[in-house]
Amino acid sequence: MKIRNVLVASLLVATAAAATPAMADDKVAGSEVVIPDAPEGTGQIVFFRPGGAGFAMGCSVNENGEKISSLGSGRYFVLRTTPGRHEFSVKSEAKDVLALEVEEGETQFAKCKIKMGILMGRPDLAPAKEDEFRKMNKVQLVDADDMGPAPGALRPEEMMAAAVPAAEAEMEVEADAAAE
Repeated sequence: MKIRNVLVASLLVATAAAATPAMADDKVAGSEVVIPDAPEGTGQIVFFRPGGAGFAMGCSVNENGEKISSLGSGRYFVLRTTPGRHEFSVKSEAKDVLALEVEEGETQFAKCKIKMGILMGRPDLAPAKEDEFRKMNKVQLVDADDMGPAPGALRPEEMMAAAVPAAEAEMEVEADAAAE
């Protein structure tokens, strides 16, 4: 029994370290990013911006006229919000609006791409699939400084705190299976 407890504790420590979400200074593959589950009573959206055209231009995501966060090239953030209809907008020389129906416990993905405009790039906000995010070669969580006053976007320390319990639970299940 003591060996099993030591094994479980060792696995938990190793997994917590390995499953820690990418912080603002870390560039990792999208497949390595730990997206925590949405808490009860909420849904969440992972906003991301692939690299490519308009790399120097930011994509500022807003809801109800309030900035949630800016997305630089190769950056992402997780927004937790209430279930229901939400409209998100991005703007430069043109405005684009994305309406999403958020359901409790659901994680959706949305990408912001920069398209050619007349004088400058135009941000284009669209629904995405998780595999589009996971296929990104290098991705970083946005810096806390890039986040706006609108509520819901998980800050780097909140991402870490939310991801570790999920990793610990997963490792405990794996340790139980290995001990049998």
